[in-house]
Amino acid sequence: MRSEEEMMKLLVEFAGNDDRIRLATLEGSRTNANIPPDPFQDYDVSCFVTDLDSFKETDDWLLAFGSRLMMQKPEAMELFPPELGNRFSYLILFEDGSKLDLTLIPIGEAEAYFAGSDGLVRVLLDKDGLVRDEPVPDDRQYWIRKPTAGEFDDCCNEYWMVSTYVVKGLARKEILFAIDHLNGVMCPQLLRMMAWRIGAERSYTFSVGKNCKFIDRYLPDEDWKALLSTFSENGYEEMWKSLFACHELFRKYANAVAGHLGYAYPDYDEAVAKHTMKIYRSLP
Repeated sequence: MRSEEEMMKLLVEFAGNDDRIRLATLEGSRTNANIPPDPFQDYDVSCFVTDLDSFKETDDWLLAFGSRLMMQKPEAMELFPPELGNRFSYLILFEDGSKLDLTLIPIGEAEAYFAGSDGLVRVLLDKDGLVRDEPVPDDRQYWIRKPTAGEFDDCCNEYWMVSTYVVKGLARKEILFAIDHLNGVMCPQLLRMMAWRIGAERSYTFSVGKNCKFIDRYLPDEDWKALLSTFSENGYEEMWKSLFACHELFRKYANAVAGHLGYAYPDYDEAVAKHTMKIYRSLP
């Protein structure tokens, strides 16, 4: 795999030699000083161009970056509607394992790009001096944020309501339905609550990473193991165990957040738990 120095040199030289590219930026984890670097980080690069359509006429210009293992062009796909408006992106995995996410942006959208930035941006090249105040990469937007009483209640409400869908799916022997609701809705709310407790205890001045990927650094070992157990879904009995483990963790962390912040923990926890056990015990 090419080193970061090699890849960045290649990208900057390419942008510098193409007159259509007037500005280039690097985004994402490679700009974030709080994330330890590793070779699997993507190179998230945006190029602001004068003639975007000319790039779309052929993919041959991308050969300058190396031999491709696979490429995706989201804005050219039919199954998944494009989301970037006038922009056009290339997600490229190279044969050496390097990954480039390259987005072409009309030069006229530069101001809107910086105004809507998440803070993790570094200017690589600015041929026309368009960027007056060069941004300093900052991940504040992703820090754990103290929840309002309404947000806390919404999280509890969503968690416990959706838990009844999981119970219904298991009772009906519709395991994919149950897995989808446990993994897709309940677990994200559990992780949100765990992050809120971590923030309440350690201050709201850091992030637990995308998809909470660093949350294990802040959890007691037994809670981390319990969290992993909620993803054990090989059959109905394992799914029930996952559901009950999820409940125990959510109840523990939600009560801790409520205690820290002076919020009321909802009493429907007890009612839903009784409803769940009644159905579970009634099954063959």
